[in-house]
Amino acid sequence: MQFNKIIGQKPVIERFINTVNKNRISHAQLLNGPEGTGKLKLAIAYAQYISCKQRTENDSCGTCPSCKKYEKLIHPDLHFVYPVVRTKKFDKPVSDNFIAEWRNFVLNNEKHQLNVWLDLLGNENSQAGIFAHESNEIIRKLSLKTFEAEYKIMIIWLPEKMNPSSANKLLKMIEEPPMKTLFLLISDFPEQIINTIRSRAQFIKIPKLDHHDLAGALEAIHNLEKSKALHIAKISNGNYFKALESIQAGEIEKYNFKMYVEIMRLCYAAKIVEITKWVDEICKLSRERQKTFISYSLRLFRENFIMNSMNGNLTDLNGLNDEEQNFSSKFFTFIHANNISGISDEFNLAYRHIERNGTDKIIFLDLSLKLVKLLRIKAA
Repeated sequence: MQFNKIIGQKPVIERFINTVNKNRISHAQLLNGPEGTGKLKLAIAYAQYISCKQRTENDSCGTCPSCKKYEKLIHPDLHFVYPVVRTKKFDKPVSDNFIAEWRNFVLNNEKHQLNVWLDLLGNENSQAGIFAHESNEIIRKLSLKTFEAEYKIMIIWLPEKMNPSSANKLLKMIEEPPMKTLFLLISDFPEQIINTIRSRAQFIKIPKLDHHDLAGALEAIHNLEKSKALHIAKISNGNYFKALESIQAGEIEKYNFKMYVEIMRLCYAAKIVEITKWVDEICKLSRERQKTFISYSLRLFRENFIMNSMNGNLTDLNGLNDEEQNFSSKFFTFIHANNISGISDEFNLAYRHIERNGTDKIIFLDLSLKLVKLLRIKAA
């Protein structure tokens, strides 16, 4: 993985390169930030740059023996730790038990998410973790001399999944690391990592992707038109994973828009009988699809509120497609400062109730009846 394959993140890449060129590599670094920002790829590209035998000022060479091994994730001085699950075959699983699946996951999947990883293992409903016996493997690996590179590099994906015993053993290694050992921890939720590890690692904040960087990547990788790529980049809010979902979910978005327009019109007109029929229709969907609809509605409420604040003018922040813009140009006046908070609260509450397996018909009927009242609140 070379830096030139990373979407955006130029300041972070420059920082990594400077640490190598100035010989100021911190032995424990915690890459943290929202999902979909390329943290795992950045860590691997950084490790490859450190180990490259012919690196340039801007990137690893990509052609030396070290780089070729990195491209296949088989370099003997590169080690991975990641959440695993207990199976009939592995009662005390460690990461190496699933190394073939891991390489496939990293190299052949664009979405590096825990649920995708577990789905690949065929255990999406199992409790994943980094267990105590994993720490023994970490200690064993890092106590060995390097085979080829100057550094032994341990990439730990989602260290917040470590159980306390495993985390405490890792802490000892981070406090007194062997010479030329580098820990790269990649976290979505660093606040869930034990304080003693967080305090001993250098924080590297990985920001959301710039809209234009993300749009350019979508154009190049997925052959999207410029306007569509920029639209998806904006509504994805700098999250490449969400951008991929938007590309894959065109039909779902069309359905969500249809249902959104219908319920807005019915609630404004207070057509209770028709509202109950709409509720019956949305309750045919899976809970995940229902949650997707609620998230979609929240996004449109936000865009309509922004339009209202701008007196109906569209701005560069606007993330609506043509159909959404056409409807919103007539509807935005009903979403204003006096009801946006109430609408958001009710839709977020419905989302949480769906997530907790509440009765969907009751949830959506209650939500719709509250929306009838909220849409009738007048602007100041």
